[in-house]
Amino acid sequence: MTATPSPTSTTAEQIGRTVRANLPSAELYEYAIRAGEGVLAADGPLVVRTGKHTGRSPKDKFVVREPSTEAKIWWGEINQPISEEHYDRLRARLLDYVKDRDLFAQDCFIGAHPGHRRSLRVYTETAWASIFAENLFRRPSADDLRTFQPNFTIICVPSFQADPATEGTRSGTAILVHLRRMEVIIVGTEYAGEIKKSAFTVMNYLLPDEGVLPMHSAVNVGEMGDSVIFFGLSGTGKTTLSADPLRMLVGDDEHGWGADGVFNFEGGCYAKTIRLSPMYEPDIFQTTRRFGTILENVDLDPATRELDLDSEKFTENTRGAYPLHFIGNASDTGCPAMPVSEALPMKWSG
Repeated sequence: MTATPSPTSTTAEQIGRTVRANLPSAELYEYAIRAGEGVLAADGPLVVRTGKHTGRSPKDKFVVREPSTEAKIWWGEINQPISEEHYDRLRARLLDYVKDRDLFAQDCFIGAHPGHRRSLRVYTETAWASIFAENLFRRPSADDLRTFQPNFTIICVPSFQADPATEGTRSGTAILVHLRRMEVIIVGTEYAGEIKKSAFTVMNYLLPDEGVLPMHSAVNVGEMGDSVIFFGLSGTGKTTLSADPLRMLVGDDEHGWGADGVFNFEGGCYAKTIRLSPMYEPDIFQTTRRFGTILENVDLDPATRELDLDSEKFTENTRGAYPLHFIGNASDTGCPAMPVSEALPMKWSG
Protein backbone atom coordinates (compact mmCIF):
# COMPACT_ATOMS: atom_id res chain seq x y z
CA MET A 1 0.00 0.00 0.00
CA THR A 2 1.21 3.49 -0.87
CA ALA A 3 -0.07 6.18 1.45
CA THR A 4 0.31 9.89 1.92
CA PRO A 5 2.60 10.65 4.90
CA SER A 6 0.66 9.83 8.03
CA PRO A 7 1.43 7.89 11.19
CA THR A 8 -2.08 6.43 11.13
CA SER A 9 -2.55 5.07 7.61
CA THR A 10 -1.65 1.53 8.59
CA THR A 11 -3.53 -1.69 8.12
CA ALA A 12 -2.78 -5.40 8.27
CA GLU A 13 -3.46 -5.74 4.54
CA GLN A 14 -3.57 -3.63 1.43
CA ILE A 15 -6.79 -1.67 0.99
CA GLY A 16 -6.63 0.57 -2.05
CA ARG A 17 -3.73 1.85 -4.09
CA THR A 18 -3.31 5.04 -2.06
CA VAL A 19 -4.95 5.78 1.28
CA ARG A 20 -5.21 9.48 2.11
CA ALA A 21 -5.53 9.36 5.85
CA ASN A 22 -6.98 11.88 8.29
CA LEU A 23 -7.07 14.80 5.89
CA PRO A 24 -8.72 17.98 7.20
CA SER A 25 -12.07 19.09 5.86
CA ALA A 26 -10.59 21.85 3.70
CA GLU A 27 -8.36 19.46 1.80
CA LEU A 28 -11.16 16.91 1.48
CA TYR A 29 -13.40 19.67 0.06
CA GLU A 30 -10.80 20.18 -2.67
CA TYR A 31 -10.71 16.48 -3.54
CA ALA A 32 -14.52 16.28 -3.54
CA ILE A 33 -15.02 19.29 -5.79
CA ARG A 34 -12.28 18.26 -8.23
CA ALA A 35 -13.86 14.81 -8.49
CA GLY A 36 -17.34 16.22 -9.05
CA GLU A 37 -18.67 14.63 -5.85
CA GLY A 38 -20.51 17.77 -4.77
CA VAL A 39 -20.83 21.52 -5.12
CA LEU A 40 -19.97 24.37 -2.80
CA ALA A 41 -23.14 26.13 -1.71
CA ALA A 42 -23.50 29.75 -0.67
CA ASP A 43 -21.95 30.33 2.78
CA GLY A 44 -19.80 27.20 2.60
CA PRO A 45 -21.52 23.81 3.05
CA LEU A 46 -20.79 20.99 0.61
CA VAL A 47 -23.93 19.73 -1.13
CA VAL A 48 -23.87 16.15 -2.40
CA ARG A 49 -26.29 13.72 -4.03
CA THR A 50 -26.62 10.10 -2.91
CA GLY A 51 -28.14 8.65 -6.07
CA LYS A 52 -30.96 6.13 -5.90
CA HIS A 53 -30.55 5.60 -2.17
CA THR A 54 -31.73 8.68 -0.27
CA GLY A 55 -32.19 6.76 2.96
CA ARG A 56 -31.05 3.60 4.64
CA SER A 57 -31.61 0.15 3.12
CA PRO A 58 -32.47 -2.07 6.13
CA LYS A 59 -33.43 -5.04 3.96
CA ASP A 60 -29.90 -5.05 2.53
CA LYS A 61 -28.19 -5.17 5.93
CA PHE A 62 -26.83 -8.54 7.11
CA VAL A 63 -24.90 -9.90 10.08
CA VAL A 64 -22.39 -12.66 9.42
CA ARG A 65 -23.53 -15.88 11.09
CA GLU A 66 -20.50 -17.60 12.63
CA PRO A 67 -19.91 -19.71 15.76
CA SER A 68 -18.32 -17.16 18.12
CA THR A 69 -21.24 -14.70 18.01
CA GLU A 70 -24.17 -16.78 16.75
CA ALA A 71 -25.76 -17.35 20.17
CA LYS A 72 -25.68 -13.63 21.03
CA ILE A 73 -27.67 -12.40 18.02
CA TRP A 74 -31.46 -12.16 17.88
CA TRP A 75 -31.84 -13.43 14.32
CA GLY A 76 -34.82 -12.38 12.26
CA GLU A 77 -36.00 -9.73 9.83
CA ILE A 78 -33.84 -7.08 11.50
CA ASN A 79 -30.67 -9.12 12.09
CA GLN A 80 -30.61 -11.04 8.84
CA PRO A 81 -27.91 -13.72 8.64
CA ILE A 82 -25.38 -14.13 5.88
CA SER A 83 -22.84 -16.93 5.75
CA GLU A 84 -19.15 -16.36 6.37
CA GLU A 85 -18.46 -17.99 3.01
CA HIS A 86 -20.57 -15.38 1.22
CA TYR A 87 -18.94 -12.60 3.23
CA ASP A 88 -15.44 -13.81 2.39
CA ARG A 89 -16.31 -14.10 -1.29
CA LEU A 90 -17.67 -10.55 -1.48
CA ARG A 91 -14.80 -9.18 0.62
CA ALA A 92 -12.13 -10.76 -1.59
CA ARG A 93 -13.77 -9.39 -4.73
CA LEU A 94 -14.09 -5.95 -3.11
CA LEU A 95 -10.41 -5.81 -2.13
CA ASP A 96 -9.46 -6.79 -5.65
CA TYR A 97 -11.77 -4.03 -6.96
CA VAL A 98 -10.14 -1.29 -4.87
CA LYS A 99 -6.51 -2.36 -5.18
CA ASP A 100 -5.96 0.09 -8.04
CA ARG A 101 -8.13 2.85 -6.57
CA ASP A 102 -7.44 5.74 -4.22
CA LEU A 103 -9.30 5.71 -0.92
CA PHE A 104 -9.68 8.02 2.06
CA ALA A 105 -9.49 7.06 5.71
CA GLN A 106 -10.49 8.69 8.98
CA ASP A 107 -9.37 7.44 12.37
CA CYS A 108 -12.06 8.18 14.92
CA PHE A 109 -13.36 7.31 18.34
CA ILE A 110 -16.89 6.19 19.09
CA GLY A 111 -18.00 6.53 22.69
CA ALA A 112 -17.19 9.59 24.82
CA HIS A 113 -16.75 7.55 28.01
CA PRO A 114 -13.08 6.53 28.20
CA GLY A 115 -13.98 3.17 29.75
CA HIS A 116 -16.32 2.20 26.90
CA ARG A 117 -14.72 3.95 23.94
CA ARG A 118 -13.81 2.13 20.73
CA SER A 119 -11.32 3.11 18.03
CA LEU A 120 -12.76 3.12 14.52
CA ARG A 121 -11.12 3.42 11.12
CA VAL A 122 -13.43 4.40 8.25
CA TYR A 123 -12.26 3.79 4.67
CA THR A 124 -14.32 5.62 2.05
CA GLU A 125 -14.27 5.82 -1.72
CA THR A 126 -15.30 9.49 -1.75
CA ALA A 127 -13.78 12.51 -0.06
CA TRP A 128 -17.16 13.82 1.08
CA ALA A 129 -17.92 10.61 2.95
CA SER A 130 -14.58 11.05 4.73
CA ILE A 131 -15.75 14.50 5.87
CA PHE A 132 -18.98 12.85 7.01
CA ALA A 133 -17.04 10.38 9.17
CA GLU A 134 -14.85 13.15 10.57
CA ASN A 135 -17.99 15.15 11.45
CA LEU A 136 -20.05 12.34 12.93
CA PHE A 137 -17.53 10.48 15.06
CA ARG A 138 -15.31 11.74 17.85
CA ARG A 139 -11.99 13.23 16.83
CA PRO A 140 -8.77 11.87 18.34
CA SER A 141 -6.12 14.32 19.45
CA ALA A 142 -2.78 14.55 17.63
CA ASP A 143 -1.22 12.48 20.42
CA ASP A 144 -3.95 9.84 20.07
CA LEU A 145 -3.34 9.60 16.33
CA ARG A 146 0.35 8.85 16.78
CA THR A 147 -0.45 5.51 18.40
CA PHE A 148 -3.91 4.87 16.94
CA GLN A 149 -4.91 1.26 16.35
CA PRO A 150 -8.50 0.56 15.28
CA ASN A 151 -10.76 -1.79 17.25
CA PHE A 152 -12.98 -2.07 14.21
CA THR A 153 -13.10 -0.96 10.61
CA ILE A 154 -15.72 0.24 8.14
CA ILE A 155 -15.04 -0.07 4.40
CA CYS A 156 -17.49 1.96 2.28
CA VAL A 157 -17.24 1.62 -1.53
CA PRO A 158 -20.54 2.71 -3.14
CA SER A 159 -19.48 2.06 -6.75
CA PHE A 160 -18.97 -1.65 -6.03
CA GLN A 161 -22.00 -3.90 -6.54
CA ALA A 162 -22.62 -7.12 -4.62
CA ASP A 163 -23.59 -10.22 -6.62
CA PRO A 164 -26.78 -11.72 -5.14
CA ALA A 165 -26.36 -14.94 -7.13
CA THR A 166 -23.01 -15.83 -5.59
CA GLU A 167 -22.71 -13.69 -2.46
CA GLY A 168 -26.02 -14.21 -0.67
CA THR A 169 -27.24 -10.61 -0.78
CA ARG A 170 -30.66 -9.34 -1.80
CA SER A 171 -29.36 -6.85 -4.36
CA GLY A 172 -26.22 -5.03 -5.45
CA THR A 173 -26.50 -3.00 -2.26
CA ALA A 174 -25.15 -4.63 0.88
CA ILE A 175 -24.27 -3.62 4.42
CA LEU A 176 -22.42 -6.55 5.99
CA VAL A 177 -21.45 -6.64 9.68
CA HIS A 178 -18.86 -9.19 10.83
CA LEU A 179 -18.80 -9.03 14.64
CA ARG A 180 -15.92 -11.42 15.22
CA ARG A 181 -13.66 -9.54 12.85
CA MET A 182 -15.10 -6.19 13.97
CA GLU A 183 -15.50 -5.15 10.35
CA VAL A 184 -18.31 -3.59 8.33
CA ILE A 185 -18.53 -3.55 4.53
CA ILE A 186 -20.88 -1.11 2.77
CA VAL A 187 -21.33 -1.33 -1.01
CA GLY A 188 -23.87 -0.22 -3.59
CA THR A 189 -25.17 2.81 -1.66
CA GLU A 190 -23.88 6.38 -1.37
CA TYR A 191 -26.14 7.21 1.58
CA ALA A 192 -23.70 8.04 4.38
CA GLY A 193 -26.20 7.24 7.12
CA GLU A 194 -25.22 3.59 6.64
CA ILE A 195 -21.74 4.41 8.02
CA LYS A 196 -23.20 5.99 11.13
CA LYS A 197 -25.76 3.27 11.84
CA SER A 198 -23.29 0.45 11.23
CA ALA A 199 -21.07 1.86 13.98
CA PHE A 200 -24.08 2.01 16.28
CA THR A 201 -24.84 -1.64 15.49
CA VAL A 202 -21.38 -2.63 16.69
CA MET A 203 -21.72 -0.59 19.89
CA ASN A 204 -25.20 -2.03 20.43
CA TYR A 205 -23.63 -5.49 20.36
CA LEU A 206 -20.63 -4.73 22.58
CA LEU A 207 -21.82 -2.45 25.35
CA PRO A 208 -24.51 -4.51 27.15
CA ASP A 209 -21.74 -6.89 28.25
CA GLU A 210 -20.09 -3.85 29.88
CA GLY A 211 -23.20 -2.84 31.81
CA VAL A 212 -24.17 -0.08 29.39
CA LEU A 213 -27.57 0.34 27.73
CA PRO A 214 -27.14 1.62 24.13
CA MET A 215 -29.91 4.08 23.26
CA HIS A 216 -31.19 5.56 20.02
CA SER A 217 -31.85 8.88 21.68
CA ALA A 218 -30.91 12.52 22.11
CA VAL A 219 -29.68 13.93 25.42
CA ASN A 220 -29.29 17.38 26.91
CA VAL A 221 -28.42 18.63 30.39
CA GLY A 222 -29.76 21.52 32.43
CA GLU A 223 -27.95 23.95 34.71
CA MET A 224 -28.71 21.77 37.74
CA GLY A 225 -27.17 18.71 36.11
CA ASP A 226 -30.51 17.18 35.16
CA SER A 227 -30.10 14.98 32.09
CA VAL A 228 -33.08 14.45 29.81
CA ILE A 229 -33.28 11.62 27.28
CA PHE A 230 -35.42 12.00 24.15
CA PHE A 231 -36.45 8.71 22.56
CA GLY A 232 -37.98 8.54 19.10
CA LEU A 233 -37.65 7.12 15.62
CA SER A 234 -35.54 8.91 13.04
CA GLY A 235 -37.21 12.09 11.92
CA THR A 236 -39.48 12.49 14.95
CA GLY A 237 -37.71 15.53 16.38
CA LYS A 238 -34.94 14.35 18.71
CA THR A 239 -32.38 16.68 17.17
CA THR A 240 -34.71 19.68 17.27
CA LEU A 241 -35.85 19.17 20.86
CA SER A 242 -32.40 18.43 22.20
CA ALA A 243 -30.94 21.65 20.71
CA ASP A 244 -32.49 23.75 23.49
CA PRO A 245 -30.55 27.04 23.83
CA LEU A 246 -31.09 26.97 27.61
CA ARG A 247 -29.61 23.48 28.05
CA MET A 248 -26.29 21.86 27.16
CA LEU A 249 -26.49 19.48 24.20
CA VAL A 250 -24.80 16.12 24.84
CA GLY A 251 -25.82 14.59 21.52
CA ASP A 252 -28.72 14.16 19.14
CA ASP A 253 -28.93 10.45 18.33
CA GLU A 254 -26.81 7.72 19.95
CA HIS A 255 -25.94 7.38 23.63
CA GLY A 256 -25.04 4.90 26.32
CA TRP A 257 -26.43 4.77 29.86
CA GLY A 258 -24.11 3.14 32.35
CA ALA A 259 -23.10 3.31 35.98
CA ASP A 260 -21.63 6.81 35.53
CA GLY A 261 -24.68 8.21 33.77
CA VAL A 262 -25.20 8.94 30.10
CA PHE A 263 -22.59 9.57 27.40
CA ASN A 264 -22.62 10.30 23.70
CA PHE A 265 -21.28 7.81 21.18
CA GLU A 266 -20.74 10.43 18.50
CA GLY A 267 -18.97 13.70 17.83
CA GLY A 268 -21.54 15.23 15.51
CA CYS A 269 -25.17 15.45 14.44
CA TYR A 270 -27.04 14.11 11.43
CA ALA A 271 -30.09 16.34 11.25
CA LYS A 272 -33.04 16.36 8.90
CA THR A 273 -32.99 19.69 7.09
CA ILE A 274 -36.34 19.67 5.31
CA ARG A 275 -38.17 22.92 6.08
CA LEU A 276 -35.70 23.98 8.77
CA SER A 277 -36.73 27.30 10.25
CA PRO A 278 -34.33 30.06 11.29
CA MET A 279 -36.97 31.14 13.79
CA TYR A 280 -37.87 27.83 15.43
CA GLU A 281 -34.60 25.90 14.92
CA PRO A 282 -31.95 28.65 14.76
CA ASP A 283 -29.00 26.60 16.03
CA ILE A 284 -29.54 23.78 13.55
CA PHE A 285 -30.45 26.18 10.74
CA GLN A 286 -27.15 28.04 11.06
CA THR A 287 -25.19 24.80 10.55
CA THR A 288 -26.53 24.70 6.98
CA ARG A 289 -24.68 27.98 6.37
CA ARG A 290 -21.27 26.79 7.57
CA PHE A 291 -18.14 25.52 5.91
CA GLY A 292 -17.60 21.88 6.91
CA THR A 293 -21.25 20.83 6.93
CA ILE A 294 -22.22 18.07 4.50
CA LEU A 295 -25.72 18.46 3.04
CA GLU A 296 -27.22 15.36 1.44
CA ASN A 297 -29.77 15.83 -1.35
CA VAL A 298 -30.60 19.44 -0.49
CA ASP A 299 -31.82 21.46 -3.48
CA LEU A 300 -30.11 24.71 -4.41
CA ASP A 301 -30.21 27.41 -7.06
CA PRO A 302 -27.56 26.48 -9.67
CA ALA A 303 -26.74 30.14 -10.34
CA THR A 304 -26.61 31.63 -6.85
CA ARG A 305 -25.93 28.39 -4.95
CA GLU A 306 -28.54 29.47 -2.39
CA LEU A 307 -30.15 26.54 -0.58
CA ASP A 308 -33.83 25.68 -0.83
CA LEU A 309 -34.50 23.80 2.40
CA ASP A 310 -38.22 23.56 1.60
CA SER A 311 -37.67 21.56 -1.59
CA GLU A 312 -38.39 17.84 -1.79
CA LYS A 313 -37.02 17.61 -5.33
CA PHE A 314 -34.63 14.76 -4.50
CA THR A 315 -36.16 13.42 -1.28
CA GLU A 316 -38.02 14.47 1.81
CA ASN A 317 -35.16 12.95 3.80
CA THR A 318 -32.65 15.76 3.24
CA ARG A 319 -29.83 15.65 5.80
CA GLY A 320 -27.07 17.77 7.27
CA ALA A 321 -23.98 16.26 8.92
CA TYR A 322 -21.96 18.61 11.12
CA PRO A 323 -19.69 18.39 14.18
CA LEU A 324 -21.18 18.99 17.62
CA HIS A 325 -19.15 22.13 18.18
CA PHE A 326 -21.21 23.83 15.46
CA ILE A 327 -23.93 23.99 18.15
CA GLY A 328 -22.80 26.70 20.52
CA ASN A 329 -23.96 25.10 23.78
CA ALA A 330 -22.82 21.54 23.03
CA SER A 331 -20.87 19.54 25.61
CA ASP A 332 -17.13 19.46 25.00
CA THR A 333 -16.77 16.01 26.53
CA GLY A 334 -20.00 14.26 25.49
CA CYS A 335 -19.89 12.65 28.92
CA PRO A 336 -21.58 14.77 31.61
CA ALA A 337 -21.14 11.91 34.13
CA MET A 338 -24.38 12.71 35.90
CA PRO A 339 -27.35 10.48 36.77
CA VAL A 340 -30.38 10.60 34.57
CA SER A 341 -33.18 12.34 36.43
CA GLU A 342 -35.83 12.14 33.79
CA ALA A 343 -36.54 10.15 30.62
CA LEU A 344 -39.10 11.36 28.14
CA PRO A 345 -40.54 8.91 25.60
CA MET A 346 -41.42 11.16 22.73
CA LYS A 347 -44.21 11.35 20.19
CA TRP A 348 -43.86 14.37 17.97
CA SER A 349 -45.01 14.82 14.41
CA GLY A 350 -42.92 17.88 13.56
